[in-house]
Amino acid sequence: MADFLLSLIADVFSDDVTTFGAIVRLCLSMLLGSCVGIQRKRKGQPAGVRTFSLISMGATLAMLLSIYVPQEYLGLKNGDPGRIAAQVISGVGFLGAGAIIQMKGSVRGLTTAAGIWMVAAIGMCVGVGLYTISIVATLLILLVLVQVERIEHVTSMGADSRIIRIEATTIVADIEPYRMALRCGGAQLKSFYLTYDYERRVTNLNLVVLLREGIDVLAVLNSLEHVSPTRTITLANQLNI
Repeated sequence: MADFLLSLIADVFSDDVTTFGAIVRLCLSMLLGSCVGIQRKRKGQPAGVRTFSLISMGATLAMLLSIYVPQEYLGLKNGDPGRIAAQVISGVGFLGAGAIIQMKGSVRGLTTAAGIWMVAAIGMCVGVGLYTISIVATLLILLVLVQVERIEHVTSMGADSRIIRIEATTIVADIEPYRMALRCGGAQLKSFYLTYDYERRVTNLNLVVLLREGIDVLAVLNSLEHVSPTRTITLANQLNI
């Protein structure tokens, strides 16, 4: 029994591709990919547990195949395992591009696309038997996605830049009341542009603001409406100014 267990352990850590070792590597890559997929799904991303686990397993399988072909058919213990596996990186690039959403100048999904690329690399590491490195890399990915995101929120590094357009039915001579209203709502005024229409007594304001995730945008807009007599308020992407 002990000899049997030792042979199984040897298969797991062997440089050659064996049936049991390949099964263990596929299971490990599925587990590591799922860990990243769970975090992405909790953030509401379309690429979730199934996507990340399949990408990780696919990369592992490609790496195992790259090792197995020269090992069995060419008799080379150290053949060229990069031939098939090299195509994984370019193939995963298409999946990452599919996770990126571009809408009115606002790009979403870059983090998920980078996660897909990293999970594929982790799957390749598992395929060649770099278990410790693949596990550490997964933990580092989760650290970036969870802890670094929290730091971004605390320091406002993760704030989105937006334009708030205001048409005030008066000549606005002081921007500070708007700055204070934004600050009370948790937003930050970075810069502003304005146009005076003295004939109609109208001021068109374009406020460039930073809005952190979780902020009550409607409350901010409502507070701005009470600063001066206002006809319209519009929230837009910065690239549409």
